[in-house]
Amino acid sequence: MKLSAAQGFCYRFGTGIKAGADLLVLLKSEAGYGSPRQRSAMLALRDGAKDGQLLSKSMKAEHPFFPPLLIAMTRVGEATGRLERSLLALANLYQHRLMLKRKFLTSLAWPGLQAFGGLMAISLLIWLLGVLTPPTGGEMFDTLGFGLRGTSGVLQLWAYVGIFFVIIGGMIWAFFRNLGGVQNIIPILYLIPVVGPALQTITLSRFCWTLSLALDAGLDPIRSIDLALDSTDSDYYRGGSDLARDAILGGATLSGGLKATNLFPEEFLTQVEISEISGTDAESIDRLAAEYDEKAKSAVSTISAIATGLIWLSVIVVLVFLILRMAMRIFGGYAEALEPI
Repeated sequence: MKLSAAQGFCYRFGTGIKAGADLLVLLKSEAGYGSPRQRSAMLALRDGAKDGQLLSKSMKAEHPFFPPLLIAMTRVGEATGRLERSLLALANLYQHRLMLKRKFLTSLAWPGLQAFGGLMAISLLIWLLGVLTPPTGGEMFDTLGFGLRGTSGVLQLWAYVGIFFVIIGGMIWAFFRNLGGVQNIIPILYLIPVVGPALQTITLSRFCWTLSLALDAGLDPIRSIDLALDSTDSDYYRGGSDLARDAILGGATLSGGLKATNLFPEEFLTQVEISEISGTDAESIDRLAAEYDEKAKSAVSTISAIATGLIWLSVIVVLVFLILRMAMRIFGGYAEALEPI
């Protein structure tokens, strides 16, 4: 289930339940939203509800469509009689994640458009080299020196560009799927100046939001930490779940359980510990989540600025390289023409 679809579902469904609407009517209405897969899943929930089955159980049967966090929070809401509160809180969490994602992508739109424009200009030049014919006959002088001409040359260029982005996309996909345990380099990434701390802050913000939501819904600390670690979408963080559970079962506090994972910076653990002393777990983590929310917004701005700068720098380097290459080939052709026979 896409993040935007999950947010919309949680908001509409939570609002409907809060208003006292019939569960079957709400599920029938939800079957009119989203992709065919989403509509099918909502109809399955409606059929399950007709048979007296819990929503969380029906959601689990649709694996892997519904996010684990949504299933867990629905189960907690059903058990505590506060389903609408759990879903509306989860809608806010998903909205927060969407906001950060959109802010990042929006910042990349303009430099990405400039890069596309530069690529189109190069494509036009290559196409003209194959279409135009000099007065003396033959082919136009290859100012780029790549041997690319006409429509076939443009197709070759875009094929090279496509291969480049496929490789980049494959690397990103492999990282998020943790192929070969590649996420073990996360601590190294955090050591990169400016970028590393920003990435860590965004991850901690997501962790805090989920942890606060789970504790407020009435989940025990062990299950709350497990869900919060899972919400980071990183196997590196998920690996600390057992360590936190063992520590808490051994008598450790929430901050002690987090410390046992060896995943969190000392500053963060200190803030959690201070928050525990100043109030209940749910209230204290909620305040910490709000604090890290502001830090995450600044972190996204920082990463966006760096990514934008890298795109602009790449475009400038490529264009300057092509201009110099064209100038050298043109002047080289003049020099060759002026040499005595």
